[in-house]
Amino acid sequence: MGRAFEFRKGRKLKRWAHMAKTFTRLGKDIVIAIKEGGSSDPDTNSRLRAVLQNCKAENMPKDNIDRAIKRATDKDTSNYDERLFEGYAPHGIAVLVETATDNNNRTVANVRSYFNKVNGSLGTSGSVEFMFDHKCHFNVKKAEDLDVEELELELIDFGAEEVFVEGEGEEEQVVIYGEFSNFGSLQKALEEGGYEIIKSGLERIPTVTKELNEEQQAEVDKLLEKLEDDDDVQNVYHTMA
Repeated sequence: MGRAFEFRKGRKLKRWAHMAKTFTRLGKDIVIAIKEGGSSDPDTNSRLRAVLQNCKAENMPKDNIDRAIKRATDKDTSNYDERLFEGYAPHGIAVLVETATDNNNRTVANVRSYFNKVNGSLGTSGSVEFMFDHKCHFNVKKAEDLDVEELELELIDFGAEEVFVEGEGEEEQVVIYGEFSNFGSLQKALEEGGYEIIKSGLERIPTVTKELNEEQQAEVDKLLEKLEDDDDVQNVYHTMA
């Protein structure tokens, strides 16, 4: 098993405090996918197709999905600006914050205030990004006759780096990791191979982590919670072990 597996196994899988947060995030993903792909048809827009798979995995109501699609096709709806923030939490913990916003000034001010309130510091572009590997991942339904080793060999030419199984029984899934730039080629290979993609996405995996004591962890968690509660924030990554 590789580093992606260990990261996935050891990471704190904090669910959003409310389902509304998840649906807001996915709604933005739909708008971005349609605006960038130029189509609201998932058959011709691969990024939208991937987002809709994630919506299904999160049990997002159809009404919410339809509203997001309608909002994206409205000419008066501005696109979301995707921006990456980099900084340090207390005790030298590097933090990456992925945002999607229709008001960049608001987002910059909010993110900076969160770091300042916990004696952290917002850095410049490239200051901590190098501490993370940018990866894509796919969760695929594991059919009874699916040979994981054969699947891995099949997908290596399309950019797969790690393939492993997680979950048990009906929850058992095959997880594929690769470089983020290979998302499209892996998605196409899986779809053409007839594999059922449950969900997919991009992830940043820390290349180094730092151990903190319980009190120090609590200080870092204050920042992470403030960031995750912000509606403009899509994902937060850090180097805390």
